[in-house]
Amino acid sequence: MKIALAQLNYTIGDVSGNSAKIIDAVERAKREGADVVIFAEQALSGTPAVDLLRKTTFLELCEEALEQIAKHCDTITAIVGAPILSVDGTLSAAVVMEKGTITHCATKYHITARREMGFLTSGVGVETINICGEKVALIVGDDFRRMKSVARKADIYININARRYGKGVLSNRYRTIHDVAYLNAKTVVIINQVGGSGEIVYDGTSGIIDSRGRLMLKMKSFAEDFAIYDTAAENVEAQLPENLYSHDRTELNYEAAVLGLRDYFRKNGYAKACVGLSGGIDSAVVACIAADALGRENVRGLMMPSQFTPDVSVEDATLFAKNLGIEYSVLPITEVYDSIVDTLKPVIGGRDFDSTEENIQTRIRTLMLMALQNKTGYILLNSSNKSENALGLCTLYGDTAGAFSVTGDLYKTEMYDLARYINRRFNDVIPQHILSKEPSSELHPDQKDSDILPPYEVVDAILMRMIEQGQHREEIKNAGYDSDVVERIHAMIMQNEKKRYQFPPVLRLSSCAFGHERLMPLINKYGD
Repeated sequence: MKIALAQLNYTIGDVSGNSAKIIDAVERAKREGADVVIFAEQALSGTPAVDLLRKTTFLELCEEALEQIAKHCDTITAIVGAPILSVDGTLSAAVVMEKGTITHCATKYHITARREMGFLTSGVGVETINICGEKVALIVGDDFRRMKSVARKADIYININARRYGKGVLSNRYRTIHDVAYLNAKTVVIINQVGGSGEIVYDGTSGIIDSRGRLMLKMKSFAEDFAIYDTAAENVEAQLPENLYSHDRTELNYEAAVLGLRDYFRKNGYAKACVGLSGGIDSAVVACIAADALGRENVRGLMMPSQFTPDVSVEDATLFAKNLGIEYSVLPITEVYDSIVDTLKPVIGGRDFDSTEENIQTRIRTLMLMALQNKTGYILLNSSNKSENALGLCTLYGDTAGAFSVTGDLYKTEMYDLARYINRRFNDVIPQHILSKEPSSELHPDQKDSDILPPYEVVDAILMRMIEQGQHREEIKNAGYDSDVVERIHAMIMQNEKKRYQFPPVLRLSSCAFGHERLMPLINKYGD
């Protein structure tokens, strides 16, 4: 049997556009002699479609599109992921089309992702059908990992899926597929979504593992792809990518960030982005990702020094912008800052300098960046990182602002990893001094992050244990971390949930993103 895998980038809600892509792939598969062509879970609707899955008009539009696609399946079988309406609610289905009509539907039983709960209803689960004389088990989404009874009579398992990217998921996914294929002596075909869908990025990485556990086909990661696999041919074993098991998956994080940002802009009809350049590591990394995703001609930087900004930071930011080849401006905020502080003297005058004056600076910068967005259409990108977001080292309506945060789910140490990777890939575009100088928000004279925190290597190690691994403070202390530091970091996390509730959309690149896998009550007296 010749199986065509169509790994395509779909847009949520664009039923006509997605349908056209599917039909094009069906026609290509027919031309290339395939017997069956398969598409990802929710291919027709795009995913996560959330409340669209509750709209009868939307579901009817999907149903009409399926009927039109089926007309093209005269000499080929197609398996298309789509939402379908049942008496119990909306189901995620693998819709089988052949001889010009819809013949079967396998529906997902396990609804495990929060983005699907409340929008999808449990279906029947794994179903076995006959395709080209072979028994094929159709498995939708997470049912593959949770199969209680193995389809022993099937020759091939086909899993249509929509698994998002996250650090470490590719190696775990490969192990799961390998184990199912090898232990059950079945060929496993998996087709995954690819592309950015708001806060989520799907990596693709579809493929086939044969009944001996060998990787026979590995499709591209973070890109559309099309391939045909002949189960009866003498196929050559594919090579596992080197970065699948690498300790730091920096290259994968970078590719995911670029794709996520590019699709966020493209699918929303945006073209240009602006970044507040500080001469620091975070804004430099975000600007590089934006230049790669959108083209350097579509990225603009603003450097907005105050009286507390060292000259070297302005020099670093200017040199970086020139290296990257983006348009930039230097707009000092000292006069604006002094004017606001003077205006506020009847209210806050006579008191010591504190976070009030610091926050005024960051909010002035956001005001200027938003003015650029409103006047010229350069969409503001947030330059935060997960370490600052976790600890609350960010100013509401200041450096938490922006239309999209592409790095808000990456820790500070991962930002340095990305910067070094970018320099290896793009010929040292980020000046070395930005990498080597001590982190600082530069909101008061001689300020350094180390004034209140240990090195970020320590901070991030504790944060990852608390957030990603869910370890209790006592476990972390028993692992050798300073008790006072652990308690202080825990307190900072717990005290700043209100800020995280007001963040812009953050691209989810970890296995435990704030607001999704980790969602704490806005009012919480437990605190342990």
